[in-house]
Amino acid sequence: MTDLAAAIRAFLAAPPFAVVGASNDPAKFGARVLAAYRRAGLRAYPVNPREREVQGLPCHPNLAALPEPVLNVSIITPPAVTERIVEEAARAGARCVWMQPGAESDAAVARARGLGLEVISGGPCVLVELRA
Repeated sequence: MTDLAAAIRAFLAAPPFAVVGASNDPAKFGARVLAAYRRAGLRAYPVNPREREVQGLPCHPNLAALPEPVLNVSIITPPAVTERIVEEAARAGARCVWMQPGAESDAAVARARGLGLEVISGGPCVLVELRA
């Protein structure tokens, strides 16, 4: 999908979502993204190997540990971590990764595309899109 708006619509139309980098710290984008999905009534699984629970939800250490497959993964991690997460997403059967601003790198985008994943990056944040 080359049209960014269409890619975002397709992404948001296919819950549940994984939020890699979910956090309990309300100042962090990982917390804000997970909360935005929940406010919108969309099912999302927090993923963070350092947390057992995030915002009252069981937190999963990685994408393979999710209780069901997810097609769409929001990534809110440092770029070096994002590069590893795209590998994990492909192994877990994800279709698309949305690298939130600050999570992307040229290497992560190239690797994700090389693995056959659709990529949303360098554009709007899920927080903006869920408010629209």
